[in-house]
Amino acid sequence: MARHHQPRKGSVAFSPRKRAARESPRISSWPEREEPGLLGFPGYKVGMTHVTLLDNTKNSPTEGMEISTAVTVVETPPIVVMGIRAYTKTSRGLKAMTDVLASEFDEDLKRKISVPVEYDSEAQLTSLKENLDKVEEIRALIHTKPRLASVPKKKPELLECGIGGNTVEEQLEYATSVLGKEINPADVFADGEHTDAIAVTKGKGFQGVVKRWGVRIQYGKAARSSKARVVGSIGPWTPSRTMWTVPMAGQMGYHQRTEYNKKILKIGEAEQADEINPKGGFVKYGLVKNNYLLLKGSLPGPSKRLVMLRKAVRPHGKHDDAPQISYISTASKQGA
Repeated sequence: MARHHQPRKGSVAFSPRKRAARESPRISSWPEREEPGLLGFPGYKVGMTHVTLLDNTKNSPTEGMEISTAVTVVETPPIVVMGIRAYTKTSRGLKAMTDVLASEFDEDLKRKISVPVEYDSEAQLTSLKENLDKVEEIRALIHTKPRLASVPKKKPELLECGIGGNTVEEQLEYATSVLGKEINPADVFADGEHTDAIAVTKGKGFQGVVKRWGVRIQYGKAARSSKARVVGSIGPWTPSRTMWTVPMAGQMGYHQRTEYNKKILKIGEAEQADEINPKGGFVKYGLVKNNYLLLKGSLPGPSKRLVMLRKAVRPHGKHDDAPQISYISTASKQGA
């Protein structure tokens, strides 16, 4: 009988697959937007449920019909713009030139960094405006307020967020107007908009080659002579080394990943949290007490993990029409 042949399974993308350096995601690229404003917003993954909505996807087989779809709930307490960071262009790319911090800081921020006792924000801002010709890009320094959410955390996360605008002057003007103030998700996103979700995935520890890479289990004769859940060969005699493309056992999960074009079905306010809260709260999370987002589909990471939502960098062909939601399930979802 002829041996069964098939293409190799698994992916060699994102190698080496090692643990993420930090649980809070870091974003290296931001989309370009003409209107000034923040280009992202962080939130905490709550869990999943399902909604019934009117399908408004063009050319869809169910267009105009009511459908049920899975959604992920993300709790989004307000964030605080704690500083402005200016970047200058060098031969090795962008380099941070200076930071302008707010005059007052949140009390919980002392748990994360050493807060300056005396800081002249106006003098630093004046100095930045005088050297604006050297600035290539302006970004915002933001921090979360996890104490308001149902996560067992008081120490805020510090993040860097891009700012939209055609010119550096527009970016700086917007950043100055929101310095030290709270921002809500409705100030950044709108219903029906597409966003990119960036988070660290669930950690699965040290796993074997079959589970980690999806290689084929050895057939009977080979399995009896050696082992079943191993690769057949780790390489030829020449070159006399093991190539990085050979599947190996090792760390699986806890990697930073980006999922593109997740549709925001609804931006809810804190007063509307009862519309989504199951009786007794979400499994492994609790009750949603702040503003929240309903995103279509799943998101990377477990419950209570920080998810950075960024303006879509490649929303080509995506329509941003707000859907009509007729029903939101509040039944408890075990394992969601």
